[in-house]
Amino acid sequence: MGVSGSGKTTLGEKLSRLLGISFVEGDQFHSPMNIKKMKDGIPLDDEDRAPWLHDLNKKLIQEKNTGVVLACSALKQSYRDILSRNIHSDQLLWVYLACDLKTLKKRMENRIHFMPISLLESQLETLEVPVEGIHLDANTELNDLVNQIKSHLNHA
Repeated sequence: MGVSGSGKTTLGEKLSRLLGISFVEGDQFHSPMNIKKMKDGIPLDDEDRAPWLHDLNKKLIQEKNTGVVLACSALKQSYRDILSRNIHSDQLLWVYLACDLKTLKKRMENRIHFMPISLLESQLETLEVPVEGIHLDANTELNDLVNQIKSHLNHA
């Protein structure tokens, strides 16, 4: 989890391949209306996000017995509460990718995505850094991030 540009998708795809489990890109669950709002530079609010979060929760529940890696911003604790509903805490690991603003902007400039850089500030303002899970520096080498997560999972 983390703001746009923190590396959630890149890390999630690699981790899921190494663990041999499914990968879910949360952005693919956004409604066309939400995508249009973001393309137009309008930040999503709690009401916009609610159906999206509930859909992702359903997907997590469907996959919880086989395992899944979800890339999702999960910016607020209330969003994480929705995502984790009906999932036992020992079946869930929050991985927060912390990243500095300069790096986030550079990464966003170098990718094709519906969310413009102009919305990054609103995500940072909305972000409630989690107390649960593990916190990783998103500037760390990808393989090192994967190894840190795998190590945590092996000792959990």
